[in-house]
Amino acid sequence: MGFFDKLKAGLQKTKNALLTPIDNLFSSYDKVDDDFFEELGDLLIMADVGAGSSQEIVDKLKGVLKEKKIKETGAARVEFIEILKDTVGAGEPLLLGEGLSVILVIGVNGVGKTTSIGKIASNLKQSGKKVMLAAADTFRAAAIDQLEIWAERADVPLIKQSEGADPAAVVFDAVNAAKKQSMDVLIVDTAGRLHNKKNLLDELSKINRVIDRELSGSSRETLLVLDASTGQNALIQAKEFGKAASISGIVLTKLDGTAKGGIILAVKRELGIPVKYIGVGEAIEDLQPFDAAQFVQAFFDKSE
Repeated sequence: MGFFDKLKAGLQKTKNALLTPIDNLFSSYDKVDDDFFEELGDLLIMADVGAGSSQEIVDKLKGVLKEKKIKETGAARVEFIEILKDTVGAGEPLLLGEGLSVILVIGVNGVGKTTSIGKIASNLKQSGKKVMLAAADTFRAAAIDQLEIWAERADVPLIKQSEGADPAAVVFDAVNAAKKQSMDVLIVDTAGRLHNKKNLLDELSKINRVIDRELSGSSRETLLVLDASTGQNALIQAKEFGKAASISGIVLTKLDGTAKGGIILAVKRELGIPVKYIGVGEAIEDLQPFDAAQFVQAFFDKSE
């Protein structure tokens, strides 16, 4: 099964939770009215699109239908799907420049951060990049061990120290090792301690200072890993992390295990940060760069 088929299958729970009731709504009304719009907004909220995003979608639909003088629900559904496509937004590729680029990966424990790093490393290696990992989440020994397993699966080198080591020291070693070995990309795992934002901010600041000093002018990404199954809580996490770090992209995991995939419709509006990777399974190839056109096609495709 290719990634598109896995994406279609992975989105099935969300499609059942979002599209099926909405299709039923469109078919149960002969024409759009206030009751119709109220029910539509409620259905969007129930699919974890979020109150603000749901209202914006409904308001856009009202505006388009008024402008085009559309009252029939069949034509309204076509316009509604176009609005959802626009809401998903376009994906953006990783910003990888010439020479050694650095990707910092942050996220709370349990969202699939370490797993995502291994999968991104594999994806980049498959595209011809020389990739190295740095185990800078030294707060938990398990994080280092897990990253080592994923480094082996992706067949990429790992730079690590012992539990409790200074994360910035690990990054210093990794940057210099990556330069010596002419790597293209260094992916850094960082601690996911959200309960103390000051510690997180201090830690990330130290890591960034090391990178600035050792790799002046290098391309850099800071990716936040979010678990789609947590729905609106994922947005709350993102906003909290945003206070401690300048996030350049979202990695949205576990879309296959949830009916709350409507969260992807809220990410662009609520955060203003592009989704760069989505995950729909456990296999190493089941995390792929976010392709908006492919996502929309999988989401609205009704063929088996």
